[in-house]
Amino acid sequence: MPADLDALVDYCDRRTRRTAFKDAPGAFNGLQVANSGRVTRIGAAVDVGVVPFQQAVAAGVDFLIVHHGLYWDMPRPLVGPAYERVATLVRGNCALYSNHLPLDGHPEIGNNALLARQLGLRPRRPFLVRDGEAIGCIAPSRLSRAALRTRLERQYRRVIAIECGSASPRAVAFCSGSGNSAVPELGPAGVDTLVTGELREEWFTRAQEEKLNLYLCGHYATEVHAVQALAAELARKFRLPWQFIATDNPL
Repeated sequence: MPADLDALVDYCDRRTRRTAFKDAPGAFNGLQVANSGRVTRIGAAVDVGVVPFQQAVAAGVDFLIVHHGLYWDMPRPLVGPAYERVATLVRGNCALYSNHLPLDGHPEIGNNALLARQLGLRPRRPFLVRDGEAIGCIAPSRLSRAALRTRLERQYRRVIAIECGSASPRAVAFCSGSGNSAVPELGPAGVDTLVTGELREEWFTRAQEEKLNLYLCGHYATEVHAVQALAAELARKFRLPWQFIATDNPL
């Protein structure tokens, strides 16, 4: 049986504690595009775009959860690709729900908590606290640096390892996506090892100077987890099918 769109949105808002996070203005977390009001199939994707929207509509998805939504650089005229994105959703009766920082920091279904557990580690401390809410996490670790790298390489197709820190780190910090704001907070947190998605070039020299271990696993690849976890949970709750819309983004 179809589910009510408002009920799904309300569940997602409450589960992710959407209103508790102060996000970038363009994130505009929550329902970004409505549909007719009924949902029969849930989808999850990392990014908005004409191609993932077309794939979702072709699969019969009428409620799509994304991590990176439509509005980062708005206002934008609805012409060209911007028009095609919205038109694809409207023609396909596909609602769009976006959730950014709340789905990075959630202690159960957030990207960072899931990254840690993926490696057999349990988050214990908050990391990257913004306006009272933790975006990242820190997990105690008994893994050697080599063992940590091996586990990452089993999970991710491309891992850049910058290993200038301890060979046996006592804790690992996690920041999915871009880790540029995370590196300066490692020292104050008493951690020398970070798992993240991507970094600017300048952090290599800083890693040498500050004796840090930095593991870059891809912005996209480290942010596929939370949207899938939320979609799967939502599907169980409302007894609907769901699927992940992959784009094979290598970045």
